[in-house]
Amino acid sequence: MSQPITLALFCKVVDNYGDIGICWRLARQLVREHGIAVTLWVDDLDSFARICPQVDPLLAVQQVAGVSVYHWRDQEGTYYPEDVADIVIEFFAVDIPPGYVTAMAQRQAKPVWLNLEGLTAEEWVEGCHMLPSMHPRLPLTKHFFFPGFTGKTGGLLREADLLDERDQFQRDPAALSAFLGGLGLSAAEQAACKVSLFCYPHAPVASLFDAWRQGGAPVACLVPDGVAKDEVRAFLGTEPVRGAVCTRGMLTVRVLPFVPQAEYDRLLWACDVNIVRGEDSFVRAQWANRPFAWHIYPQDENLHHKKLRAFLLRYGAAQLGAQAGTQSGAQSDNHAEALERFTLAFNGVEQNADWPALWQNLSGSLDQLACRSANWQNALLANGDLAANVLAFARSMR
Repeated sequence: MSQPITLALFCKVVDNYGDIGICWRLARQLVREHGIAVTLWVDDLDSFARICPQVDPLLAVQQVAGVSVYHWRDQEGTYYPEDVADIVIEFFAVDIPPGYVTAMAQRQAKPVWLNLEGLTAEEWVEGCHMLPSMHPRLPLTKHFFFPGFTGKTGGLLREADLLDERDQFQRDPAALSAFLGGLGLSAAEQAACKVSLFCYPHAPVASLFDAWRQGGAPVACLVPDGVAKDEVRAFLGTEPVRGAVCTRGMLTVRVLPFVPQAEYDRLLWACDVNIVRGEDSFVRAQWANRPFAWHIYPQDENLHHKKLRAFLLRYGAAQLGAQAGTQSGAQSDNHAEALERFTLAFNGVEQNADWPALWQNLSGSLDQLACRSANWQNALLANGDLAANVLAFARSMR
């Protein structure tokens, strides 16, 4: 029997949960669906443990879900060619320990070396996807691998059974109610418009809370522990500890514990609207079959706004799909515009936003946006999934 392909994935946690969230999903999928022997190097095990409780932050080496997890403490260390994996992935241009790179060059069969880049809908990535970069001193070549939204990119992370599991869950009212009840939601909260809120600290949460509180229909906002702490504390009138809940006007805010990734997927599936941040939850929201708004990671000189607009343009066009050009096209444009304006305002593009009006327009479009999300997902499915595409490229290079 031949030995399984080995793969080393190096992750430095910058965005708290997004970086390790992506790497952990990728590592698990490579093991479970492709039989790859994966070693995951992570510098921040505390953040890792919050989304994967099986991780022990005190252990230097451990096995979790078939993945060898190593605490990546520093850039020091001596490595040998036999320590090097067949495929080496650095996530988001992290610097692999110099000793490991030297051992890569000493290996007789050189590893396939990939820089797994960040996700963007901008067109330029199509020209950079899979481009080679020669090491300046060593006989090694690194290739840039971009996830993305077209067939000229690496696609998005998606487990083989994800959509079937989602459909089964969303079609089962008893399962939905049991899940939400397990998070503490009352019958009234479950009947309200449920919004999951996962955003960066600078989000205009207080203004949105005011719009919901004074609105015409009940809203249940579900916030993970530690997110929007100041605004949640002000609304609750107490510390935002796990399980804390308060209703003021039409708004109920409930603080949830951080949950494992599979449970977070179910939270997205169970809510009517999902506000997500970074990259990992952003991708999962696209597979949730629910309307969502993306709070993008901020960059200097507001470069993230350009990235955000590129996605909204592509997403809106794909959502219209076959409806574009029909008699309902004008109304469809209104629904897409409601989501776009809400998202831009939440990211600070629109100053002095009229939050009651923005929410009223978006909440009035939720049913149509949810129905049309299939157009977008079908476009994504045509690109394959990121894990399989990474392996296909690696095999083509060996």
